[in-house]
Amino acid sequence: MDSVAAVNGTRLHYEVAGAGPPLVLIHGHGLDCRMWDDQFAPFTAHHRVVRYDLRGFGKSALVGEMPYTDEDDLAALLNHLNIARPSLLGLSAGGSVAIDFALAYPTMTHALIVADTALDGHSWSEDWNTRWRLLRQTARDSGAAAANEGWLAHPLFVPANEHTAVATRLQQMVKEYSGWHWDHRSPQRRHDPPAAKRLRDITAPTLVLLGERDLPDFHAIAAQIAANIPDARTIILPGVGHMTNMEVPERFNAEVLAFLADIW
Repeated sequence: MDSVAAVNGTRLHYEVAGAGPPLVLIHGHGLDCRMWDDQFAPFTAHHRVVRYDLRGFGKSALVGEMPYTDEDDLAALLNHLNIARPSLLGLSAGGSVAIDFALAYPTMTHALIVADTALDGHSWSEDWNTRWRLLRQTARDSGAAAANEGWLAHPLFVPANEHTAVATRLQQMVKEYSGWHWDHRSPQRRHDPPAAKRLRDITAPTLVLLGERDLPDFHAIAAQIAANIPDARTIILPGVGHMTNMEVPERFNAEVLAFLADIW
C-alpha cells in the first residue's frame, strides 16, 4: 500500500506490505524509498515491511522551518501504523537515523541493522568534508540540479555505477531529489552528546554490513560501531561498494534475513 501519513508536523510518504515481524527500511541521502526495490518484495515474504521517504526526500514533504528529528518522525509514523517494536534497516544516512532511533526509543527497537552507515558525531575525513563543501558551493553557484549531478559523481557511487542498471536507478532518484539540503541549513535538532559517544547504550541486537570497497570513513564508522555496541556482528561484503543493497541484492537480502531469523 502506497500512502501518505500526516504526522509530527509533516507528511511522510510510505509503503507497507507483508505480514509477520515488522521491519522498517530507511534510505540514504539524496535517494528515496525506491532504493529498496530489490528488498521490499523479498522481505515481505517474512515480515511486515515499511519503507518510507524521510522528510525532505522522495514524495514526503519538504523540510520547512520547524525543528524536528528524523527519529521523532519515524516514531510518529510507527504509531500511525500501530507498529510497536520493529527491526530497523538503514543504509548510509538511513543507518544514522536508525541508530538515533535506537538511542531515543530503545523500547521500540527490536533489532538494528546498519549498512555502510553514517554516524552522528563521526569526525569526517578532510577529503569527505572538502567534497561536501564543494557540493554546497555548487548549489549556491549553479543550483540544486548541478549539486545533484556532483553527488552522483562522488567517489561514494563509483562501484555502484559499474552496474548499468544500478547506475540508472541511482540517477533517476538523485535527479528527482529536490536538493533542498545542499543550500539550506537544516532545522533538525542536534544531539548532545551525539550517537558516536553513546553507542554503548544500544542494547538491541545489531548487524553491521559494509562493502569492502566503501570509502575509509565508512570503514572507520563500522569499526567504531562494532567496538562499542555490545555483541554487534559485522559482515564485510567482498568486491562491493557503498550501495551494498543495490550492488549485490541477493547476498544482502540473505544476510539480513538470516540475522533476523536468528534473533526472533
